[in-house]
Amino acid sequence: MMARRYVMTLLLFLLFIVETTIVPLLIPGAWQTRIIPHLVFVVILFAAVYDHRYVALMLGLAFGMLHDVVFYGIMIGTYSFSMGLSGYLMGLLFRSRRASLLVMMIVVVIGSLLMDSMVFGIYTVFKIYKLPYTYALVDHIIPTMIVQLIFALAIYVPLRRQIDKLVRRRPQEETA
Repeated sequence: MMARRYVMTLLLFLLFIVETTIVPLLIPGAWQTRIIPHLVFVVILFAAVYDHRYVALMLGLAFGMLHDVVFYGIMIGTYSFSMGLSGYLMGLLFRSRRASLLVMMIVVVIGSLLMDSMVFGIYTVFKIYKLPYTYALVDHIIPTMIVQLIFALAIYVPLRRQIDKLVRRRPQEETA
């Protein structure tokens, strides 16, 4: 069971590397500054719904901090806080091992909007962003959410099977 947990963490790390090296090459040049997909966060949302909200919280804190350190050094902790809290809240609101594809896509949409809105809010409070929220929503948040939704649709079946295998092997009292 612990080996599966390490495998999932390793896969998230590899996805982080793909997200930062290959995905920018796939995005057209004119959209490079508008779309910043957080593919790792999509997997964290899957963990929140199909595994447990505490797993999503810990993965969100860890990989959010990795994002903060590697990319967004303006303020350390913004993405860590946003990914961790968004993952936790989505797990708290939508946790169901039988959640359908539609429910998972709704979670991805709401979770993406929540995370990016929290980042925007934190940056606005500390005067890093001086743009209105409506501009950020139309210019950055919604295009990024659409890319994350497409990615979630592409990985739904294999990732759900992997998480089901992980959860099935865990004792019942640990999952409650």
